[in-house]
Amino acid sequence: MGHLFTSESVTEGHPDKLCDRISDSILDACLARDPHARVACETFVKGFADYTRLVVGGEISLDKKVIKKGLTPDYEAIARQAAAETGYTDQAWGMDAATAQVELCISTQSADIAQGVNEGSGLNLEQGAGDQGLMFGYASNETDSLMPMPIDLAHRLARRLATVRKEGLLPWVLPDGKTQVSVRYEDGRPKMVETVVVSTQHSEGLGRKLPPAGAKAKWQRFDEEVLAQVREEIIRDVIDPVIPANLRDRKMKILVNPTGKFVIGGPYGDAGLTGRKIIVDTYGGMGRHGGGAFSGKDPSKVDRSAAYACRWVAKHLVKAGLVERCEIQVAYAIGMAQPVSIDVNSFGTGAVSDDQLVKLVRKHFDLRPAAMIERLGLLSPIYTETSAYGHFGRAEFPWEQLDAGLLKKLGR
Repeated sequence: MGHLFTSESVTEGHPDKLCDRISDSILDACLARDPHARVACETFVKGFADYTRLVVGGEISLDKKVIKKGLTPDYEAIARQAAAETGYTDQAWGMDAATAQVELCISTQSADIAQGVNEGSGLNLEQGAGDQGLMFGYASNETDSLMPMPIDLAHRLARRLATVRKEGLLPWVLPDGKTQVSVRYEDGRPKMVETVVVSTQHSEGLGRKLPPAGAKAKWQRFDEEVLAQVREEIIRDVIDPVIPANLRDRKMKILVNPTGKFVIGGPYGDAGLTGRKIIVDTYGGMGRHGGGAFSGKDPSKVDRSAAYACRWVAKHLVKAGLVERCEIQVAYAIGMAQPVSIDVNSFGTGAVSDDQLVKLVRKHFDLRPAAMIERLGLLSPIYTETSAYGHFGRAEFPWEQLDAGLLKKLGR
């Protein structure tokens, strides 16, 4: 029996992703000055017709030497730069980074939390988890990236939307946009793409001369022509280069800006908030989620570091031929280094039992926070680029790199 599974992605100009980028840009600036900085940074943005309000809040603790030397990052400047790099340089597009009203609401990390995280850090790797919680990692051999196909294709479409905008191939495309892909599975394997949805913010009239005011009939024809052009060019330059021919047929449905024109977008069209796209950030709903967002958090927060480590573990189990797909769950208590639980679900695809897989994970993977941070190099300022198009399935990130020695130890 076949079934459909759908995942969505959003562009870097989506208001929530803009907030993720600002939070992660601030995190990277802090780590560049102090690799052991404690950062929990949240961003909120809302645009109006003539101005935008941007609020950055949270807890940031830096080494006293950094502060004494006057090296504390300029959080406001970082936020403006991140917004400008995303494409928001005109209020007509939803935000002007240069004129936005920026408010900072930042304090230091709670001493009660810090004592459990800081104690025991160092060579013995007994640094405690920065919070309690549960995290998941997932991998499947259905794509080269070991990601589920629906989210893999949705991310590619979203990234392609940004590419045609930045390269000027479709100069009328603006920063805000969303994509969605529905894949039909048969016998547990992806068979065909059934539906593709692409919604992109665009300039009024796509650069054409607007009809005169009050010319209702001319405006109606004009809007119809604009929508037809949007559909034609998005199919030609975004969808066709991404969706493989072997995964489509004549019945594949394509929906482009299905509600009509999409001129009002960005923070003007919709408020943005850090951490509101946790399913887009992970596996598109195919794997479960522990509930904790990633962006703006330093790696002492296991919401982030343990989710990365679980993905790293899951990839090794798949690549070692032990499973076709699997999901790893790990749970922590605040201030404690060792996980309180580890679980592996192979969905019946394992070459060995799930209990044996758990034993292999415990034997070969050190999931204490400090050990994960050290092994994956998580103290480096590498997080800004994670803020859009997913945290997984991208070879540039260290948690996506396979260890040949580990694969050999895991191999049957």
